Amino acid sequence: MPTILFAAKSERWDTYEAPLRKALSEVGLGEATLTTEAAPDTVDYIVYAPNSGLTDFTPYTRLKAVLNLWAGVEDVVGNPTLKVPLARMVDAGLTEGMVEWVTGHVLRHHLGMDRHIHGQDGIWRAGSAPPLARDRTVAMLGLGELGSACARMLAQLNFRTLGWSRSPKEIAGVETHHGADGLDTVLERAEIAVLLLPDTPATENTLDARRLALMPEGAVILNPGRGPLIDDEALLAALDSGHIGHATLDTFRTEPLPPGHRYWAHPRVTVTPHIASETRAASASRAIAENIRRGEAGEPFLHLVDRDRGY
Repeated sequence: MPTILFAAKSERWDTYEAPLRKALSEVGLGEATLTTEAAPDTVDYIVYAPNSGLTDFTPYTRLKAVLNLWAGVEDVVGNPTLKVPLARMVDAGLTEGMVEWVTGHVLRHHLGMDRHIHGQDGIWRAGSAPPLARDRTVAMLGLGELGSACARMLAQLNFRTLGWSRSPKEIAGVETHHGADGLDTVLERAEIAVLLLPDTPATENTLDARRLALMPEGAVILNPGRGPLIDDEALLAALDSGHIGHATLDTFRTEPLPPGHRYWAHPRVTVTPHIASETRAASASRAIAENIRRGEAGEPFLHLVDRDRGY
């Protein structure tokens, strides 16, 4: 039976130990050694959080795979000591949570809900109803596991859904584009844009001043992806001018977001504290256990990271 090292903060171990043992038992690996401490040359798999403090994989001479505990792999993929397969965390619970956050905030801005939630002043202001979803264009930037799931849900709600990725993708009900020209095409039509791209050198400042200027007047931006995807100063300038109508931001270059940051007090910004979604211990443990089962059976691992692309 394999030895599995759980390399993460102690509070994570408290959360994951029981679900992981249960999941391993369910796939026939109940006798595996699951531990937070082991001699490196005895370890077959590492369940890994990048903030664990483990940065040198060289001593782990028997290692078969590293199973990331987080969805993002940008903090480990470039580690030169990591020579074995790296699997990202694809958790059904994380995906469901992200779909719910994105759908909720798209509907919030589509329906103009803030106007009524924050505008109770005793004055009856007659006005027209919001457009139907079929008359609103929403763009999903990033069509990985999370972005694709969100795009499919928005399409099911009848939004005119655009999708963009670096390489070609096809999703039923979604008009997909790719490449630099495709991104400009999508942004020119995006009344609401959702960012779910990985954090890589190629995606930093995906929304810069030039691309923000391409978007329709009053467009809305949602960023539950990664903070560096947006040029903060360019976004603030576009918000100040009113060209961008609102930005709902869940991720930031520095977290926690510093108390004095302009986003906190900006009337056109909503800050949520990196809560769009998170891995759920029970479903994440099943994903980890399945990959370990596959490794022991000589089957391909699921959700391997493409080292050349960095995600």
